[in-house]
Amino acid sequence: MTVLAADIGNSHTVIGILQQGEVAADWRVSTDERRTSDEWAVLVRGLVAGALDEADLTGIAVCSTVPAVLHEWREMLTAHFADVPAVVVEPGIRTGVPVLMDNPREVGADRIINALAAAHLFEGPTVVVDFGTATTFDVVSARGEYIGGAIAPGLEISLEALGRRGAQLRKVEILRPRNVIAKNTVEALQSGMLYGYSSMVDGLTTRMLAELGEPSGSVNVVATGHMAPIVLDECGTLTSFAPHLTLIGLEIVFHRNAPA
Repeated sequence: MTVLAADIGNSHTVIGILQQGEVAADWRVSTDERRTSDEWAVLVRGLVAGALDEADLTGIAVCSTVPAVLHEWREMLTAHFADVPAVVVEPGIRTGVPVLMDNPREVGADRIINALAAAHLFEGPTVVVDFGTATTFDVVSARGEYIGGAIAPGLEISLEALGRRGAQLRKVEILRPRNVIAKNTVEALQSGMLYGYSSMVDGLTTRMLAELGEPSGSVNVVATGHMAPIVLDECGTLTSFAPHLTLIGLEIVFHRNAPA
């Protein structure tokens, strides 16, 4: 089967073509709340046309953190892909992930999908660190339960906030500076963002591992999200990089919920 998976985030939407757990093609586009259902259809069809014949598409799976965009996707699925079975991740959809939170409905769909994919791909307890608009930390037990997590500002919005609120600061490309102790403003910003952020990730992850009480080295710490490659080499606690974690989880959810 060939499944189109779409992870609609606050800043970007990741669209992928999946075939039996493998990502055959993927794209990242801006999440524009002004884009209509028809415009989304033109965009999706244009991307898919370069990867496969639309007639070969056997399913669509979608999760979203942006209600306005999800509404347009629902309209698009009805008007333009009516013949293709579709699963939208929302309350009532079978994920197989018990959510052990005070209010399970508060947990973003993408975080549950990441937990599902992590439980499927990795053995033992896992911490998923998703580097997106926000950086989310999601903890999955050895039994595949979602047991909680944390949310921190993402790299991009942290840098944008500095640029807006600092009179003499500006937005810079996040690269490794020559030294931690920088000699100019650009490298000072790069040092603070790169090394400071990676230290935050390591510090928060270390506290989570201690709270879990699992034996040393027995917990997977998996990075995903489009900003992850920037800090991968600087974070000592990360054990794996799974760039397509959410797309893989969406394919799993589709197969669990698709009409027979």
